[in-house]
Amino acid sequence: MQNMGRRRRSSIAQEIVEQVQVPAISNPALDLSDEHNTADISGEFGDNISMNSAIRDPITAAEMPASPLPFDDEPTTTFWQALDVITWIHMRALVWKNFLWMWRNVGVMLFIVALPVVQIILFCYAIGHDPTGLKLAVANGELSEQMVIDQFCPVFSGCNQTHLSCRYLDMLKTNKSAHVKFFQTEAEANEEVRLGNAWGSLVFDQNYTLALNERVESGRFADNATIDASDINVRLDMSNQQISTLLYRDLQYTFFDFVEHILGECDVSPKIGRIPIGWEQPIYGERNPNFTDFAAPGIILTIIFFLSVAVSSGSMLIERNEGMLERCLVAGITGTEILFSQVFAQFAVVVLQMTFVLMFGFGFYGLAIEGSMWLVIGLCLLNGLCGMCFGFAIACVCDTERTATYVAMGFFLPIVMLCGIIWPIEGMYPVLQIVTYFLPLTKPTECLRAILQRGWSFSEPTVYNGYIWTSLWILVFLMLSILCLKFKKG
Repeated sequence: MQNMGRRRRSSIAQEIVEQVQVPAISNPALDLSDEHNTADISGEFGDNISMNSAIRDPITAAEMPASPLPFDDEPTTTFWQALDVITWIHMRALVWKNFLWMWRNVGVMLFIVALPVVQIILFCYAIGHDPTGLKLAVANGELSEQMVIDQFCPVFSGCNQTHLSCRYLDMLKTNKSAHVKFFQTEAEANEEVRLGNAWGSLVFDQNYTLALNERVESGRFADNATIDASDINVRLDMSNQQISTLLYRDLQYTFFDFVEHILGECDVSPKIGRIPIGWEQPIYGERNPNFTDFAAPGIILTIIFFLSVAVSSGSMLIERNEGMLERCLVAGITGTEILFSQVFAQFAVVVLQMTFVLMFGFGFYGLAIEGSMWLVIGLCLLNGLCGMCFGFAIACVCDTERTATYVAMGFFLPIVMLCGIIWPIEGMYPVLQIVTYFLPLTKPTECLRAILQRGWSFSEPTVYNGYIWTSLWILVFLMLSILCLKFKKG
């Protein structure tokens, strides 16, 4: 029956050829029939030869070249679609994941928020205050031996010109909180300084009161012996620059007050005893500024900046080392979305840190502020965001937490030393003065100091330059982070 079927198909094919009068060399019907027969034969013998691989006549098996397939139209992307690099559904899920991690690590978050509070409190109570209780060794020739043994120096009030040295020392102890210890001789007082038991020695001549009165009354006619006897010989321990400078200032200021007080008690104009320089009310600041108010702007910005660096770099490295970053990328989330979700979540932590720092610094301790508090808040927010972006850049460049810690510590000291917190920029080496202007905390420190100490508004170049400079560094760190996420292998 199969052979009869094959012969029938061949005869039908021959009839078709005769009707259309097509040459045998291009007979499609016969080709179809031959191919079918060949396939059947192959199947019968089980030689696993496919239809396409069967041996055919090269002339009859020639195929016409097929026309090329039409190209698919490339999808067009508009400008706004190219800018749309963030999917808000992805962002919501990522932000929720970050906040969920914070909620599950309450102890870590409490430590992160409490750390800047401890730092600002320690700064306010430990840095910038004038030293008190400084010990001075005094050899007073006006005192008897028993007075020295009893550590007694009589003080008289009014216009009584007796033991003026004791009157001066009493004002020094009262106004400057100095501790005075009396010695018999100048050598003993100097030896006390050499042993490190006192910061300076004061020596009064035995005729100090008489010589001082004669010097005031005689004026330019006083002889050299009188002038020498009316001097207070001072020798200081200059190994500590801050304490020695403070003593140098206090000894002179106390003597000016002492002379004016005596002249006033004796019904003489106190102006006679003043130096011929009129110190008027300062335009900015106070007459006796303290180092706390000077260093506070830089310290506040440094605390906010570097704590943001630590928090952001740590969170990014944890996410990458635990494999969450790879899983997010495999799920179709872009590196930009991951970065901005971290920025959003960590920025909430920065806001909490900044709030407590400003609240304890200005509300509880009472740091000086002459300008707008809103300008201070805005600059601190930008500075925290800048530190956060710097931390992300470190996390994207470094592979481990140890490397990131080394990089952050390496940047800490130069930024703190060169941004004008500890010492004015004008006192640096000329080349460093140029370098320091390109650091991320130099301009913001000048800006915040101008707001706090001078009360300047945003229209001043120093103020708005601080905002602009911080914004530029934010863009630089963000671009560096995005490029590292996009192109860095691993």
